Amino acid sequence: MKSTSIDYLPILLQIIVVGGFVMFVLFITQFLGPRLHSKKKDSNWECGIESVGDARFPVSVRYFMTAILFVLFDVEVIFFYPYAVNFKALELEGLFAVILFVAFFLIGFFYVLKKGALEWEK
Repeated sequence: MKSTSIDYLPILLQIIVVGGFVMFVLFITQFLGPRLHSKKKDSNWECGIESVGDARFPVSVRYFMTAILFVLFDVEVIFFYPYAVNFKALELEGLFAVILFVAFFLIGFFYVLKKGALEWEK
């Protein structure tokens, strides 16, 4: 069966309705929002406790490197799931693909170790 442009009409209508709703909400919040401003009212509060000091303090780059590497190697595990589900159907060719996949990540991991990205104290 060949699709025509009329088949996409429900999607177009949904986009129009959603866009209209978003515009309506953005417009109406201007009228429903608070109008009075004061120093006390506009100050930042965290869990009902008044904030003390500056929230912007230097954080070590090593912390961010560790977080990024964790996400990178954590996402790698997600790619093992399709292989685990279909390992019988993939047979030897699938096994070689997974071995190659793991080899690429191991090369990257050893590179990270060699560069010292996981060493906290220097």
